[in-house]
Amino acid sequence: MPRPTAAQFAYGSATVVATTLALLLLFRTESGVGVAAVGATALALGLLVALRLPHPGHRTAEGAGRTATDRASAARTHHALEGIGARERVPAARSSARASDRSSARTDEHSLRR
Repeated sequence: MPRPTAAQFAYGSATVVATTLALLLLFRTESGVGVAAVGATALALGLLVALRLPHPGHRTAEGAGRTATDRASAARTHHALEGIGARERVPAARSSARASDRSSARTDEHSLRR
């Protein structure tokens, strides 16, 4: 589970304080049960507000929200890696002929490349 951000803490805390004050003034409760109910309601609402805030860097679809600068930077990096002969991170589907080569894999090769 990712750590809460400063914005989540701030919005959640502000929601708890504002909700508590508003509910106490609105209902003018003086009993212990009423104050506990107001506090529990305010905490639940503050938690809901904090959890509904989006995390920075969280994207629903790959490439969503990328700026032109980000795309240009990614393209430069891709071209630079091609220039030095780097392979893609996700290998293409291997043929059955290459599958038989797995049994005779080199010992100096990383285990994730098999």
